[in-house]
Amino acid sequence: MSDVPQLLHTVLDAVDVRREAGFWRELLGLVYRPGDESGTSDWLVLTHADGRRCLAIQEVDALPGSRWPEPGHPSVSHLDTTVPTRESLEATHERVLALGGELRFDRTDDPDEPLRAYASPEGHVFCVFVA
Repeated sequence: MSDVPQLLHTVLDAVDVRREAGFWRELLGLVYRPGDESGTSDWLVLTHADGRRCLAIQEVDALPGSRWPEPGHPSVSHLDTTVPTRESLEATHERVLALGGELRFDRTDDPDEPLRAYASPEGHVFCVFVA
């Protein structure tokens, strides 16, 4: 149906657009949209290798600190990602930390759905779980 909107990409706010885009690019194996690879910008788009858009990062003057999972401080929204095995979950944990992410919640002891939740360098919450 032509009157049904299609999701183009998810937009994340960031004070440091290049740092935040670099984090997600490396973590998710994305690439910059042609023209976004270098220089400064207040808007960067990340795509899959085939050109399909995935994330956009837009500059803001300030971003309130994320305090999730503290009680009374919801994440409001977050991204879910998956890996195929517990071994992949461990390897991804090391990558997230090396890229500047912060561990916020660890539920790797759950036998049915082990997961960890993190915050990106700008505080955007995301989960990595075994699917």
